[in-house]
Amino acid sequence: MIFFKPLFETTSTSSALHFKQVFNKPDRMQLIQKFIFLLLFSLISLSLWAQNDKKVDIGRLTGSLEANANFFSRDSSIGAFNIPQYENQLYGAESWLQLNYSNNAWGLEAGLRFDLYSNSNLIDPNNASSGQGIGRWYIKKKLKKLTISGGYLYDQIGSGIIFRSWESRPLAVDNSLYGIRLNYAITDDWQVKVFSGKQRHIDAFVNPDQTGPPLFDAIIRGASIDGFISGGEDKNWSIAPGVGVVAKTMADSDIEKVVNAVKFYATDDLIEPQYNSYATSVYNTLSAGKFSWYAEGAYKTKDIVNNVDGLLTNNTGTVAYTSLTYATKGLGIVLDAKRTENFAFRTNPFTVQRGAINFLPPMNRINTYRLTSRYVAATQELGEKAVQLDISYLPNKKTGIAVNFSNITDLEDELLYREVYTEFYYKQKRKWVLKTGVQYQEYNQSVFELKDVPLLKAVTPYADFLYKFSRRKSIRVEGQYMSTEQDFGSWAFGLVELNWGKNWSFVISDMYNAKPTKQSNFEKNHYPRFDVFYKYHSNRFSLSYVKQVEGVVCTGGICRLEPAFSGVKFTVNSSF
Repeated sequence: MIFFKPLFETTSTSSALHFKQVFNKPDRMQLIQKFIFLLLFSLISLSLWAQNDKKVDIGRLTGSLEANANFFSRDSSIGAFNIPQYENQLYGAESWLQLNYSNNAWGLEAGLRFDLYSNSNLIDPNNASSGQGIGRWYIKKKLKKLTISGGYLYDQIGSGIIFRSWESRPLAVDNSLYGIRLNYAITDDWQVKVFSGKQRHIDAFVNPDQTGPPLFDAIIRGASIDGFISGGEDKNWSIAPGVGVVAKTMADSDIEKVVNAVKFYATDDLIEPQYNSYATSVYNTLSAGKFSWYAEGAYKTKDIVNNVDGLLTNNTGTVAYTSLTYATKGLGIVLDAKRTENFAFRTNPFTVQRGAINFLPPMNRINTYRLTSRYVAATQELGEKAVQLDISYLPNKKTGIAVNFSNITDLEDELLYREVYTEFYYKQKRKWVLKTGVQYQEYNQSVFELKDVPLLKAVTPYADFLYKFSRRKSIRVEGQYMSTEQDFGSWAFGLVELNWGKNWSFVISDMYNAKPTKQSNFEKNHYPRFDVFYKYHSNRFSLSYVKQVEGVVCTGGICRLEPAFSGVKFTVNSSF
């Protein structure tokens, strides 16, 4: 297998030597040349397409750019200090440039992504990370019923409980699988998939001391078969069954770390290191009339993981997950339930934020308002029992009601998270829209944020009012108040958004620590924010002045603690 090593700019005297060493290796040079040729060929194809009267499809080139620039301004009163960006660097940035080529006639797809990190605090919120290079490339070729893919691949089995390679830039998650994947269509309704490779290590990508490829050492391989069966005289029901298996083989270097760690354990805590572990799942979606039912059960053989006490253990693991949906005119009901036990499945037991091979579906509502989304429950890999009920009802075109309830405990029934969320919606023709409701939360900070504090309880009423002057001109006003006696205390939040024409938007908001708690040592600080957005065709630019309080940022149940921020942000999002 050929590994491509990203190139890093450094200030050391060995930069030129390192540059030559990388490019003098013929396999890497050939790989780069192939991609350059592919991209040049795509550009020529686009030109020929434009000039050809018959418009023969000989390829298409698309792409996107996402860039963030952060200018840091030290403010010790809100906790925005004591990291390199505030003390001396004053600037940090991240950029991702993606190019994709596709040719339907040839059954060919290819992609290349250039990643840039400059004094960024995205990967490590408390430090500066810098590096640049090829963050992803892939090639995909279809040969009748067989599809071959190679490079950095994103994929999953079932709902992702035993395997998911995915990307979430706000959380600095990019655990693509660097390897080979084969998909074979047995019939139009049944397909089998096999893959093998190593997981991308985003931390190594920006580490100038990294000597090998930006990959974890464990070998990952897996297979799945998925199908679809439709039945009944009117074909009013169907099932979509599937089964998958994933295996992990730890590297010698990781096993050596395990041996060195456990040799100091007490006799009762000793474990036997093992190279291989396996996970399998069976899943199915049943659709019948207005009902849809998804169910998945997963089992993991003995696997070395870190327990809550920081000790390495070697236990089997299980997950049971189900989601039942009922939908009819004006009414939608979704009931989810999940039980997790010892299902941390990682490339090695020493990874914390990185290295997850799988993805456990979150069991709490994804909120969008600033205060209702302040406390979010991270999925607990070692033990969790959770249930969620979501009901939405639209009695007419003007009115809507939504209620969500979620309850998460550990396996000993200790409460981790509870939420009751209500929303009322009213629309007055095409002139104005009102949303209002109340959220109640109970949040276990000692588990989710490792803070030795009592269970947090918060009540948050909110209102959102949108008034349309015309089809392209509107104003939106938002207000929220979080009442709590824990953490930093109670908060008030207000926002005004003005959309002017099809290109411009202006947003001004303020988050105010109305009643800070004594233990937080916080004053009644304001956290203002002002944003200007400009959209031109498929390009979107934003310039923001931001003061932001410390908090947890989550995507799909995966969370991290975001530090306070003070300064200016500039972003560009473009597609072509």
